[in-house]
Amino acid sequence: MSTSELIKNLCKEKGISVAELARRIGQTLQNFSKKLKRETVSTEELMMIADELGVKFEQIYTLENGEKLSISNESH
Repeated sequence: MSTSELIKNLCKEKGISVAELARRIGQTLQNFSKKLKRETVSTEELMMIADELGVKFEQIYTLENGEKLSISNESH
């Protein structure tokens, strides 16, 4: 699933339009729609989206030795 599909599904699940989400994260619908289409939503924006939708965002990299490097919106 692409990032844009995931965001659209989250909006549907939370009962919010993509336009309203764009407004809440301080972007115009036109700009946000372009980012979704190009798959250029930044990690910072993904964390803002998670905060607005009341969900947890995590990005995890697992090294060969099993060590995990991660970021999340839990600290926000």
